[in-house]
Amino acid sequence: MAAEEVLQTVDHYKTEIERLTKELTETTHEKIQAAEYGLVVLEEKLTLKQQYDELEAEYDSLKQELEQLKEGPLLIRED
Repeated sequence: MAAEEVLQTVDHYKTEIERLTKELTETTHEKIQAAEYGLVVLEEKLTLKQQYDELEAEYDSLKQELEQLKEGPLLIRED
Protein backbone atom coordinates (compact mmCIF):
# COMPACT_ATOMS: atom_id res chain seq x y z
CA MET A 1 0.00 0.00 0.00
CA ALA A 2 2.87 2.38 0.65
CA ALA A 3 4.13 1.85 -2.87
CA GLU A 4 0.69 2.74 -4.24
CA GLU A 5 0.66 5.96 -2.21
CA VAL A 6 4.11 6.85 -3.54
CA LEU A 7 2.92 6.28 -7.11
CA GLN A 8 -0.13 8.48 -6.49
CA THR A 9 2.08 11.19 -5.02
CA VAL A 10 4.46 10.97 -7.98
CA ASP A 11 1.53 11.17 -10.40
CA HIS A 12 0.15 14.15 -8.48
CA TYR A 13 3.51 15.93 -8.72
CA LYS A 14 3.84 15.12 -12.42
CA THR A 15 0.39 16.56 -13.04
CA GLU A 16 1.24 19.64 -11.00
CA ILE A 17 4.52 20.13 -12.88
CA GLU A 18 2.70 19.87 -16.21
CA ARG A 19 0.09 22.40 -15.08
CA LEU A 20 2.71 24.83 -13.80
CA THR A 21 4.80 24.43 -16.94
CA LYS A 22 1.78 25.18 -19.11
CA GLU A 23 0.88 28.19 -16.96
CA LEU A 24 4.47 29.48 -17.11
CA THR A 25 4.51 29.12 -20.90
CA GLU A 26 1.22 31.01 -21.24
CA THR A 27 2.35 33.75 -18.86
CA THR A 28 5.65 34.13 -20.66
CA HIS A 29 3.83 34.39 -23.99
CA GLU A 30 1.50 37.05 -22.56
CA LYS A 31 4.48 39.03 -21.24
CA ILE A 32 6.16 38.89 -24.65
CA GLN A 33 2.96 40.07 -26.35
CA ALA A 34 2.63 42.92 -23.84
CA ALA A 35 6.24 43.95 -24.43
CA GLU A 36 5.77 43.89 -28.21
CA TYR A 37 2.60 45.97 -27.87
CA GLY A 38 4.47 48.39 -25.62
CA LEU A 39 7.17 48.81 -28.27
CA VAL A 40 4.56 49.53 -30.92
CA VAL A 41 2.97 52.15 -28.67
CA LEU A 42 6.35 53.77 -28.00
CA GLU A 43 7.19 53.85 -31.71
CA GLU A 44 3.81 55.41 -32.47
CA LYS A 45 4.33 57.96 -29.71
CA LEU A 46 7.73 58.88 -31.17
CA THR A 47 6.24 59.26 -34.65
CA LEU A 48 3.44 61.45 -33.32
CA LYS A 49 5.92 63.56 -31.36
CA GLN A 50 8.00 64.10 -34.50
CA GLN A 51 4.90 65.07 -36.48
CA TYR A 52 3.85 67.43 -33.69
CA ASP A 53 7.28 69.07 -33.61
CA GLU A 54 7.23 69.52 -37.39
CA LEU A 55 3.75 71.02 -37.33
CA GLU A 56 4.67 73.29 -34.44
CA ALA A 57 7.76 74.54 -36.33
CA GLU A 58 5.64 75.15 -39.44
CA TYR A 59 3.04 76.96 -37.34
CA ASP A 60 5.69 79.20 -35.77
CA SER A 61 7.15 79.96 -39.19
CA LEU A 62 3.75 80.85 -40.65
CA LYS A 63 2.85 82.91 -37.59
CA GLN A 64 6.09 84.88 -37.94
CA GLU A 65 5.47 85.36 -41.67
CA LEU A 66 1.95 86.62 -40.93
CA GLU A 67 3.26 89.10 -38.38
CA GLN A 68 5.80 90.37 -40.90
CA LEU A 69 3.09 90.80 -43.50
CA LYS A 70 0.94 92.71 -41.02
CA GLU A 71 3.82 95.03 -40.10
CA GLY A 72 5.21 95.62 -43.59
CA PRO A 73 3.85 98.08 -46.09
CA LEU A 74 1.35 96.81 -48.59
CA LEU A 75 2.73 96.77 -52.05
CA ILE A 76 0.15 97.22 -54.73
CA ARG A 77 1.12 96.50 -58.27
CA GLU A 78 -0.33 98.78 -60.81
CA ASP A 79 -0.24 97.41 -64.31
